[in-house]
Amino acid sequence: MRILITNDDGIHAPGLKTLTKIAEDLAGPDGEVWIVAPAFEQSGVGHCISFTHPFLVAQHGPRSFAAEGSPADCVLTALHDVMPERPDLVLSGVNRGNNSGENTLYSGTIGAAMEAALQGIPAVAMSQYFGVDNRDLDDPFECAAAHAVGVIKRILAAPQTNDTADYRLFWNVNFPPVSATAHKGVRLSAQGFRRDVDFTVEPHHSPSGKRFLWIKGGPQQTPTLPGTDVTDNLNGYTSVTPMRADLTDHKTLTALKESF
Repeated sequence: MRILITNDDGIHAPGLKTLTKIAEDLAGPDGEVWIVAPAFEQSGVGHCISFTHPFLVAQHGPRSFAAEGSPADCVLTALHDVMPERPDLVLSGVNRGNNSGENTLYSGTIGAAMEAALQGIPAVAMSQYFGVDNRDLDDPFECAAAHAVGVIKRILAAPQTNDTADYRLFWNVNFPPVSATAHKGVRLSAQGFRRDVDFTVEPHHSPSGKRFLWIKGGPQQTPTLPGTDVTDNLNGYTSVTPMRADLTDHKTLTALKESF
C-alpha cells in the first residue's frame, strides 16, 4: 500500500511521528509511506488553500517533504508534484488535541482529509483528545498509537469507503483522552456540538502599546448529545465519523422547494 501522511501541527510535531509508525504498520514491508506536511504549524486553517501566492517546498529526507502552506496545500503538493504515483490512502494527524464537535469545522487536519476526498482518494483524519488522564503521560499519543491501525483497517473494510459519489466520503477519528489500556472501544458517532462553547478573542497589549487579539477556545470537556463524538470520547471511546464536503442541507432543500 502507498500511503501519504500529513498534518496541521507541522512536520516536526510529535503526532506526525506517531502517524508515521501507524502508516508504516499499515503499508507493510512492501509498501511506501510519503510525508508532505506543513513547514510550520497550521492549526485552525480548515480547508484553506494558498490560492493567491506561491509557497516553498523543501525535501527533508527520502519521501519526506515540507511545504510552507496549509494541510490542503500539502495534499495538492503530494498528488500533483512530489509523488510519482497517487497514494492508495491519505492519513492526516495525529492532531494534538481533539477535532470533535464544532472543532471539526476549523481543523486543518480535517481540511487535508477533505482535500484528499475531493481528489478521489480514501482519507482518514485522526486526532488525540487531551485531558487530565493522558496529557501528562510519557507519550500522550499512546492511545492513538495503540489503536489506530485496527480502527483504520475497520474503516477500509467498510463498503462505503470506496464510493463513487461526487463528494467522496472521508473519516474523522478522535481517540479519547485516556491511556491506551483505559480505552473502552470504538463507536460510530455523529458530529456533536458543545453548547455555550464558542471561540472568542482576547485582547493584549505589546510592550510598545500596540493592541493585539488572541483567538481563545472554550472548554473542551463539555459533553455533547448522546451518540455524538465529544460524549463518546469523554466516555473513553474512539469516535469514528463518516463525512462529506457537501454542505447542502438536503432536508431543508426538499422542504422548501414548493415554497420557492
